[in-house]
Amino acid sequence: MASLCHPATDVPSLTRAGVPTILTGMMSILLDALYALGLVIASPLWLYRMIRHGRYRSDLGQRFGAAPVRYSLQPVIWVHGVSLGEINAARSLVAEIHRVLPDYRVAVSSTTETGMAAARKLFAPDHLVFHWPLDFSFAVRRALRRLRPDLVVLMEGEVWPNFLVACTRRRIPVVVVNARMSADKGYPRYKRIAPLARRLLFKRLTAVGVQDESYAQRFIELGVDKEKVHLTGMLKYDSAEVADRIDGQEKLAAAVGLQEGQKLIVAGGTGEGEEKAVLEVFRELQKSHGDARLAIVPRKPERFDEVARLIDACGFAVIRRSQRPNGGAQPGAALPRSQPGKAAPPVILGDTMGDLRKFYALAACVFVGRSLAPQGGSDMIEAAALGKPTAFGPHTFNFPQADDLARHGCVRVADAAELTGQLKAWLSDPSAAAQAGAEAQRFVCGQQGATRRNVEMISHVLGRRPPLAEGSIATDMIRDPQRRQG
Repeated sequence: MASLCHPATDVPSLTRAGVPTILTGMMSILLDALYALGLVIASPLWLYRMIRHGRYRSDLGQRFGAAPVRYSLQPVIWVHGVSLGEINAARSLVAEIHRVLPDYRVAVSSTTETGMAAARKLFAPDHLVFHWPLDFSFAVRRALRRLRPDLVVLMEGEVWPNFLVACTRRRIPVVVVNARMSADKGYPRYKRIAPLARRLLFKRLTAVGVQDESYAQRFIELGVDKEKVHLTGMLKYDSAEVADRIDGQEKLAAAVGLQEGQKLIVAGGTGEGEEKAVLEVFRELQKSHGDARLAIVPRKPERFDEVARLIDACGFAVIRRSQRPNGGAQPGAALPRSQPGKAAPPVILGDTMGDLRKFYALAACVFVGRSLAPQGGSDMIEAAALGKPTAFGPHTFNFPQADDLARHGCVRVADAAELTGQLKAWLSDPSAAAQAGAEAQRFVCGQQGATRRNVEMISHVLGRRPPLAEGSIATDMIRDPQRRQG
């Protein structure tokens, strides 16, 4: 499969899909009807979440196509990441696009509330940030008409039929980067409607940069032309900052009352049903490591209050990061006491956005959540990149890199009992813990480079020659007039 990584001149130019216009129009009408029916059926759930959690209220117009208006002649590259994970993975990509293609403006969209919050923090105001439109034909047409992008970059494989049809009609290239296709979910679903998926989705893609060879084969089998598929690697390794410390970690330690020399266990990106298990693990660890502390950082912000109540119900005092801003507490300050006769050390609740990596940087060992419960896992690369001994559970189907990391320093545990044993081993043997963290960090370093390869692919699609030297920019490609263009 090494041949899938084609040289620059092999990236095909955008061509019109061979689907009859009438058939495409009929499919768009049918899809709009199905989407409308789905909205009606899901409306009670949407209303409940809107009232109970305040979701979906912001930028409602953008969900129906009110993207930012492009007034200038400056060309635009539109980068889309569905949720928090994809937006985080896009950090290095957006920075490299901005550096290599400085004449282009970058616009970033996301679908979820957490993804939008991360996008605003990471990319605004330097880049345009807005909500991805729903896949109604009128909404995507409106968004494309307002923004007028010269290229659309989709993170990981978020493909929607009406959007791709609209891009094809406007001759806007659509590229997928960091592409993956799960063997047990996405691939079987598309395979069941292979002829339709091929015509409406995969034949319309201009180029696909895949994470590994198995994903490449699945995209080819679903209809992407082989010459459009490029083996570029996984962006998440590039987005992870390999470092021994993070700016601001000392201020965080002071704010939550973490004493010098105290061993902090961090449960990051946890999901529903896991926090109680983690608290019981911590209670057991207290028997042999009474000075250890625990920080829990839930994956979803709307669960912060719920987890705070759970910590209290389990007999632990809670320190909420949101109530301890930097400078709000000093080292040695009195900490809240837990209930009499129960576990003494207060548990830290990371209920703010943007502090997870700082918590990881302070950790003696890390558990990455949404993996004990069958929720697909949270990103374990960030903890590994910081050289932290990292454990996660058996359910990591959203993170295929977990298997590689488990062979290079990280540890996969089957259940809470195994997690207890592994954390106890690391707390008891700091040298073994450091060795495990260092091995994982070296592995992350060795996997980096996907950003450069994906931006090279994007440059070729735009007719640019990638930088020939470190720090230079892409230049216009001089084409042979005798060469037949794709």
